[in-house]
Amino acid sequence: MRKIVVAGSLNMDLVAVAPRIPVVGETLTGSEFLTNAGGKGANQAFAAARLGGHVSMIGKVGSDDFGAQLVNGLREAGCDVSGIAVAPGHSGIAVIVVSQDGKNSIVVVPGANAQFDAAQVEASEPALAGAAILLLQLETPLPTIIAAARLAKSHGATVILDPAPAPEQPLPPELLANVDIITPNEVEAAHLTGRSPDRASDSDTTATAREIQELGVPNVVLKLGERGCLLMQDGVELRISAPAVRAVDSTAAGDCFNAALAVALAEGRALGEACHAATRAASLSVTRLGAQASMPSREELEEFLGSGDAAS
Repeated sequence: MRKIVVAGSLNMDLVAVAPRIPVVGETLTGSEFLTNAGGKGANQAFAAARLGGHVSMIGKVGSDDFGAQLVNGLREAGCDVSGIAVAPGHSGIAVIVVSQDGKNSIVVVPGANAQFDAAQVEASEPALAGAAILLLQLETPLPTIIAAARLAKSHGATVILDPAPAPEQPLPPELLANVDIITPNEVEAAHLTGRSPDRASDSDTTATAREIQELGVPNVVLKLGERGCLLMQDGVELRISAPAVRAVDSTAAGDCFNAALAVALAEGRALGEACHAATRAASLSVTRLGAQASMPSREELEEFLGSGDAAS
């Protein structure tokens, strides 16, 4: 198994389950509260390790109890955590409301993630030099993300960018030039192409994927939720459907997708086959509450892939 490095965020998720997402000024009575390890970077590292990947995490946590819990959770999952630094103050926090039909609303307070800088990336060059794949997201400072992409690419790694949270400004060409695969959902794709996020689901997905390719990224994987995903590679479109499941919580489903994609690619699978496995892994994750708590094991994914639901 070739090595996967994840550079990104680590958060503690404070999750409340309610009948629905409250509107502005509304108070609802919830049915459940959970404290779960999260953060898009840590979620992807945790999920990739659960799926059998050889994974190292680079990032920053606070000096609080949450920071120690976040690092220990990744270590127990089998991640190399030597690249995670500790900063004075609080760790990243995400406040999440989950509705009973599986939808969610999230507020993230970056905490120590905001102190994850390019100098720390450069200090982690030995890890990046040995990586076959680098996973990136947008919950840490943009100069840090650019530095990680550039350094990993210079050592021959395949760079995968999950452009989440959705970028408010166009992503700089110096980042996109070092990205091999970009994996937006429909809202993130709307931001990337200058469309209104309110009309994201009405967009022509094929045209959207081609527009994103024109930004300078050769391979686009457009995540379509319960409809699966669309892969645009070398001008050729491949659509992969998702199996029908009972969704409980969609939190971190996209992170699970990216982790499974990276593991499959690290094993030498073709991108289309990797997208198929990633779609199944994400479908499994939405059947459970939580972020890292929802990530399937390698055995669970293989069983799901071997079932009748795996046909697309």
